Amino acid sequence: MNTEEQFRKVLAECRELFAKKLHDYGAAWRIMRIPSVTDQIYIKANRIRSIEMKGVACIDEGIRSELIGLVNYSLIGLIQLEFGYAETACDMTTEQALLAYDRWAEKTLQLMLRKNHDYDEAWRSMRTTSYTDLILMKVFRAKQIEELSGQTLVSEGIDANYMDIMNYAVFGLIKMTFGEECKE
Repeated sequence: MNTEEQFRKVLAECRELFAKKLHDYGAAWRIMRIPSVTDQIYIKANRIRSIEMKGVACIDEGIRSELIGLVNYSLIGLIQLEFGYAETACDMTTEQALLAYDRWAEKTLQLMLRKNHDYDEAWRSMRTTSYTDLILMKVFRAKQIEELSGQTLVSEGIDANYMDIMNYAVFGLIKMTFGEECKE
């Protein structure tokens, strides 16, 4: 499988969980403001780093489930940036949420493909622990942009950081799914 096929395969797993949670909870995440989404992403990335550093998890969900959460919360963040937060969870149907999810997932995939072309799949030679550090850096960048109310001088916006977070999480999932080791 090529990178795009691998990306689509792991993204399908993420989407399946997202759709099941939409069924169970509805779009309850629609009430989340952007800083709350960023903080949720931080919690998941920080837990991954903690597990990597300690070598053990005390909760019966490992790194894979957190990576899936990073993908899904990144897409939730992109949807929230597009539509703003809602006062109730009733403003978006399951179908509307899945359409928005798919649209942002495709935009993020296309960004990855363009970057992947220019960087010549350098991510495949990286350690997965580096993805975690890069995700955390992107979270702190997003928090700083939030503190600046989006008024940056030269930097990309929160959306670019969410897309990069999603792509690094997908890279981790690809390596876990297809058993790729770091090429040194």
